[in-house]
Amino acid sequence: MANRFGHSLTLTSFGESHGPYTGAVLDGLPPGIHIDEAFIQNELDRRKPGHGAGSTQRKEDDRFQIISGIFEGKTTGAPVAILIPNTGQRPADYEKLKHIYRPGHADYVYEQKYGIRDYRGGGRSSARVTAAWVAAGAIARLFLKEHFNITVQSIVSSIHRISLDNPFGQDWSLAGQNEVRCPDLQTALQMIEAVKAATAAGDSLGGIISTRVNNCPAGFGEPLFDKLNADLAKAMFSINAVKGVEFGRGFESSRLKGSENNDQAGENTNNDGGITGGISNGKNIEFNTAFKPVSSISIEQKAFNSENQIQTLKISGRHDSCVLPRAVPITEAMTALVIADHALQNLKYVRKMTGK
Repeated sequence: MANRFGHSLTLTSFGESHGPYTGAVLDGLPPGIHIDEAFIQNELDRRKPGHGAGSTQRKEDDRFQIISGIFEGKTTGAPVAILIPNTGQRPADYEKLKHIYRPGHADYVYEQKYGIRDYRGGGRSSARVTAAWVAAGAIARLFLKEHFNITVQSIVSSIHRISLDNPFGQDWSLAGQNEVRCPDLQTALQMIEAVKAATAAGDSLGGIISTRVNNCPAGFGEPLFDKLNADLAKAMFSINAVKGVEFGRGFESSRLKGSENNDQAGENTNNDGGITGGISNGKNIEFNTAFKPVSSISIEQKAFNSENQIQTLKISGRHDSCVLPRAVPITEAMTALVIADHALQNLKYVRKMTGK
């Protein structure tokens, strides 16, 4: 099972949805990075269950513990190991699903691949494991801000059929003022009502998260196979429920002429989304990530069981009806890990050019 991510900066993820802990080991950080534990906890609070429109009612404190790699509030250069206890697990809720493959979930494919599966909330396939990714990503964000003045922010720009016009032209500082993390209040209120209606109906909704990396210098990215956009796309597709990623004008660019799509000199456009030829070009990195609707719904569905029979299934328990608001800090964390990784990889070129 592939549980390690990154090149110069690596994240190793461990834990299950209903095990005692979820956690991560972040390796490759340079020494001397100031660790702001309040900032890390705030990022975890933004992701934790029970927060945001459509969130699961599973309760987790998500109080993290760093057990290595930090001394006197700074990184030492050793691996940073993060532990987050699972305190709100209720594995008994999943006993009746032991022999049923939930539609849209990884139940069937995990069992086909490994010959065994953890049916308690999906085990490793659960989004619960992303809590430690957020903690690790918060550390990466501290590094990027301290050494490069690079910041990362994501917003919810679409839920179901309600979309924000020109999301990258909005004032993103307003996104934290509502529970769906959309920077336009009127659009946010429509989104909230849509999520409430889906929740009441036992259904779920998907949507789009828009992400921006500010102040990223030109030169990050390792063509041909470790392009910056390729690594960012891989990071996004590692997040549960992600079905699509586009940079800049993305799929829309396929309908344009070259004269319309090229970012020409002297024009204030960013159709490439800040990445050209797999390398950051000095403009803001901008991309969209599409999330499918949550698969666990209480509406009756047809499902296969372990005897290859079709039976009806209504999933009960504590599930998100819309993951978008809680996925915002996850998207930011994974983006920061990729940018920090490429920042560290880029040091080899700086050293060669400066002789240091």
